[in-house]
Amino acid sequence: MALEAALSIAALALALSLRPWRMLGGPLLTPALATLALLPWLWLLPQRLPAGLPVQFSGASLLVLMLGWPLAVPVLALVALQVWLIGQTGAGDVLSQGFWLGLVPATLVLAIGAVLKRYLPPNPFVYTLGRGFLGTAAALFVSGSVMELLHHGFSGVALEQALVSRWLMAWGDAFLTGMLVAVFVAFRPQWLATWSDERYLKPPPPGA
Repeated sequence: MALEAALSIAALALALSLRPWRMLGGPLLTPALATLALLPWLWLLPQRLPAGLPVQFSGASLLVLMLGWPLAVPVLALVALQVWLIGQTGAGDVLSQGFWLGLVPATLVLAIGAVLKRYLPPNPFVYTLGRGFLGTAAALFVSGSVMELLHHGFSGVALEQALVSRWLMAWGDAFLTGMLVAVFVAFRPQWLATWSDERYLKPPPPGA
C-alpha cells in the first residue's frame, strides 16, 4: 500500500506540474464534468453487489483518450475521493482501487498509444480499434492480473478464476470504450484530446 500511495502521489504531482487545467477552458470541460458525475457510481458498484467476483468498470482508458493523461490523472484522483466519501470502504481500499483501476491502466493506455503512433500508420481504424478497443483490453487485463497476483483481491476465489474474470471484464471495458470512441470520432471529435483531424484524416500522398 505504501508503494501504491507513493506512485500515486508521484503521478499526480507529475500530471499537475504540466498544468492540465488549462485544457478545461474548451470543449473538454464537458467530458471532465460528466466523468466526475458518473464514474464514481460505477466504481462503487462492487460495494453494492453480493460478495464474490465484483463487476468493475474502469473508464480510465476512455478518460485518457478524451482528456489526455495529464488531465485524466487528477480527474481520476477526484473520482477516487468521491468513492471514499460516498462509499463504505476505508481509505486504503479506495487508494488501491484508484491505483489499479485508474492510474495503472491509464498509464498503460498512454504507453500503448505511443507505441501505436510510432509503428502504425495514422488512420481512424488504428485509433478506434488499436487505442480504443484492443489497447483498453490489454491495459485493463494487465493491470487487473498484476493486482490479483499481488493482492489476491477475490476473497475465496481461485487465482485462475480471478484471472478469467479479469479477462472478461477487460473486454467489457474495451467494447464500451471502443464504441464510445468511434461515436465521438464521428460526432464529437472535440471531446477527444488524443484525436487530431490533421493526423488521422490526412489524405494519402500522391500515387499511394
